[in-house]
Amino acid sequence: MKKQNNKIIKDEQSLETLLRPNSWKDYIGQEKVKTNLKLIIDAAKGRNEVCDHILFYGQAGLGKTTLAYIVGKEMNTNVRSTSGPALEKAGDIAAILSNVEPHEILFIDEIHRINKLVEEILYPALESRKLHLIVGKGPSAKTFSLDLPPFTVIGATTRINPLSAPLRSRFGATFRLDYYQPEDIEKIIERSAQILGVKITKEAVAKLALASRFTPRTANRLLKRARDYAQVYKQPGINDETVQKTLEMLDIDALGLEETDRELLRIIIKKFNGGPVGLKTLAAALNEEMETIEGVFEPFLMKLGLLHRSPLGRVATPLAYEHLKIPRDKKLI
Repeated sequence: MKKQNNKIIKDEQSLETLLRPNSWKDYIGQEKVKTNLKLIIDAAKGRNEVCDHILFYGQAGLGKTTLAYIVGKEMNTNVRSTSGPALEKAGDIAAILSNVEPHEILFIDEIHRINKLVEEILYPALESRKLHLIVGKGPSAKTFSLDLPPFTVIGATTRINPLSAPLRSRFGATFRLDYYQPEDIEKIIERSAQILGVKITKEAVAKLALASRFTPRTANRLLKRARDYAQVYKQPGINDETVQKTLEMLDIDALGLEETDRELLRIIIKKFNGGPVGLKTLAAALNEEMETIEGVFEPFLMKLGLLHRSPLGRVATPLAYEHLKIPRDKKLI
């Protein structure tokens, strides 16, 4: 059973890799970011140098990892990947940096979660390509300095605020990835459907895109579930009805709101008269972490215009009442 589960996970990961763009031509959306990245890469290649250290930030699923690997491919170099939580001790980052190859890219996902001691070692590595090590303890401790080859660090984070100013300042370019336009999501769904070998109607593409939270990762996930539904129920392809049934099974509405999103809005409207309500109070009422509400739920709800964040707290907009079909003159205390 364990081997079978591992195979399923591996197949799912292989499918994700298959759907992931690996060139500028296949990467849809984020045009401004792509234009600036191309400039940095072309200039570096023209000088036969490594490109500047790069920092990507934005909501999960917007393509930060994909961009890092495209940069690696454009620079014709290997991408060595790790994550902030994996770098617990100074020795962890020292082991990676001491083995980095010339012109190689080190990709650090969730870079905001690296240990402060690790961050201290990164400073000279990013700035002057030096790795400072302390061997031993007490009076017998010795300091060694190791020269590092030319290399590039690409960091990715969903939360840029926790990054210290000294660390942020050592990145030569910082790019914010924003939510995608609906037409770009539609193109991504059409491309993924072609790769998966599944037929899909224009109406189904539009409905999936609308429920995809303006995020490619979510769009691909919903497309795969719609494909599963079509396969199990012996349908020749994905149509409008297939998408509707799939969304109903997943408890996702036409705008892409999940039950937790709707519950958050209902709590603001019914328990707090539509707001304003403080984040701490809202987190307690929803039984969720404040960071989860602030980083996961709020950006999407605000993008849709269903939630407003004021100095006094969170407020449900008239659109939220309309979407949840709650009359504004019957608010509960």
